[in-house]
Amino acid sequence: MDYPEKTCSIERLVTHEKLVAATIAGRKTQQRRNGVYGYPNETFELEGKTFVVTDLYQQKLGEMTDADAQAEGYPSLEMYRDLILKMHGGMEWNDEASAWVHCFKVQD
Repeated sequence: MDYPEKTCSIERLVTHEKLVAATIAGRKTQQRRNGVYGYPNETFELEGKTFVVTDLYQQKLGEMTDADAQAEGYPSLEMYRDLILKMHGGMEWNDEASAWVHCFKVQD
């Protein structure tokens, strides 16, 4: 698949302290971003652990499920949406807006 150019470096994919902890604990396996931060098979490191991007695709916000929110490290889609809106002041949740979904796992 042809992907667009990166909009940011992979080191910035997961940066929030709580989300880094959730990733290391295995509770977070996805990160949505407005642009591409990493390509499949690319690796990044968090606190000495190496993670590999396993998939990259676009998804409309309105297509997200509770399972997607849980893969993001949140208990429910409602909580994910509320926190995203708090983190990005002035943003409105638009079901038609799409984000790049970066899936990852601990590298074997």
